[in-house]
Amino acid sequence: MTCVAAAIRAALLLSDPAAKAFAARAVARDWGLGRLDFAFDCAMPDEPGRPAAPELLPPKLMPKRRKAGSDRGRIALWHALAHIEFVAIDLALDMAGRFGAEMGPQFVTDFLRVAADEAMHYALIARHLRNMGSHYGALPAHGGLWDAAHETRHDVAARLAVVPMVLEARALDVTPATLARVEASGDERGARILKRILDDEIRHVRFGSTHFIAVAAQRSESAEILWKRLVTRHFRGAVKPPFNDSARLEAGLPREFYTGVAQSD
Repeated sequence: MTCVAAAIRAALLLSDPAAKAFAARAVARDWGLGRLDFAFDCAMPDEPGRPAAPELLPPKLMPKRRKAGSDRGRIALWHALAHIEFVAIDLALDMAGRFGAEMGPQFVTDFLRVAADEAMHYALIARHLRNMGSHYGALPAHGGLWDAAHETRHDVAARLAVVPMVLEARALDVTPATLARVEASGDERGARILKRILDDEIRHVRFGSTHFIAVAAQRSESAEILWKRLVTRHFRGAVKPPFNDSARLEAGLPREFYTGVAQSD
């Protein structure tokens, strides 16, 4: 029987976006059906496979978005979302493959489900882009999204604190406003995609917060204090309002966690 780590590693190393999305869903399905052995006899790659396009740029060199109401502005928005979801596949796969041995089968199950969700999100957005006359890779993309994984590669608590509980939690904050703009533009298909993503992201953040709280308990530490310390140490950006407090609370991330860490606008 193939070990789950080998299957995850193979998916991570794929560079074609469609192939990676398909592979992520296949790994999650095979694991759920008991076709993969709970064994971790191979290491995760330092860098996942990447396609030749899009060109990855530092955040400061990313071109400014055009007006949201223009065709180019809409394409730029959906291209950025496609890139976020594509990198999110790798983040979830790496979480399961890098830390699954120490965290156990349920952890692997949860984050392979996340990987499968992110793969579906990517596929939906890529199709939406094609229907708009564009494609993923047509524009430059943010080159720093994998940095959080690299920064937290040695500590599962740091990875959980930064990726699901900061980066994915941020999606809970910004997606409702994006959804409102998309609905106002008359893009019903795009609105349905964003509603699905928002619902799924609440569950993803909940997976992260649940496992993080368990790790904190194992270390005999306050989850709130540990989270603040790890975010301050490992997250290079800013935790900034406005916050979607109700969605964050539903995801297991109460306001007490980010009070004191959040920076004012």
